[in-house]
Amino acid sequence: MPVAIITGASKGLGRALAAGLAGRGWDLVVDARSAGPLEAAARELRETGVRVVALPGDVTDGGHRAALVAAAAELGGLDLLVNNASALGAEPLVRLADHPLDGLRTTLEVNVVAPLGLAQEALPLLHASSYLASYADDISYIGGVPYIRGAGNAGTYESHPYARDVRNAGLSDSPPYVGGGGAILNISSDAAVEAYSTWGGYGAAKAALDQQSAVLAVEEPGLRVWWVDPGDMRTDLYAAAAPDDDESGRPLPETVVPALLRLLDEAAVSGRYTAADLLAGAADAGGSR
Repeated sequence: MPVAIITGASKGLGRALAAGLAGRGWDLVVDARSAGPLEAAARELRETGVRVVALPGDVTDGGHRAALVAAAAELGGLDLLVNNASALGAEPLVRLADHPLDGLRTTLEVNVVAPLGLAQEALPLLHASSYLASYADDISYIGGVPYIRGAGNAGTYESHPYARDVRNAGLSDSPPYVGGGGAILNISSDAAVEAYSTWGGYGAAKAALDQQSAVLAVEEPGLRVWWVDPGDMRTDLYAAAAPDDDESGRPLPETVVPALLRLLDEAAVSGRYTAADLLAGAADAGGSR
């Protein structure tokens, strides 16, 4: 069975994605800061018949990150790393003029440093994964440039009948390259690319995560690296960010899961995606900016 690590999996999008993968037979290593909610989520996931290792802890702790990867190795390896754990830096969010600098350091540690640290720990297992190797005859990844709409590489894509919305980046006369390793999924935000008042600290951290992901995709062509804007969701994180907002009309995290699973189903090339594009099935799905 394939194995995934999902951080921030006790609630929200992390828990919803864990349930989606468990329903497909994935074994899981899940983490969260609070032991009680995490174990409750793990018990629910185990009811599907998969193996679930729940390790409470803080992703900014290097020892905890190492433990997550070691647990995946015990399950047989690692095919997907999901960096979903997040921190706002201020609750509720405030203007940059009032943003606590310690809070900014925290959001950078959780949203940028910790995902890289976990990826560094996980790279050997991800390179050893054969999960995406079965897609080698279906999808060619030409060149080493990740897909980012608006970055000047959209005109060189070639579609494939098995993945209508996956595009190949790079020069069309480059030799085809197909990575057979695993995948890294980093959860981003539209705050990474839009200037929303009070979202400056969090948005700066997510923008750094986007750039870090793009560079990692170039440096690790044997892996898929996806960074995804899930869109607005009804989560505790958003409620803490803007407690006065009416969130009754916001979609639940479960509605985003099919978009994330689509990346796996189509072995999508590395790049920035939005859940809205993936769910819509647009011909040029691959990121909003």
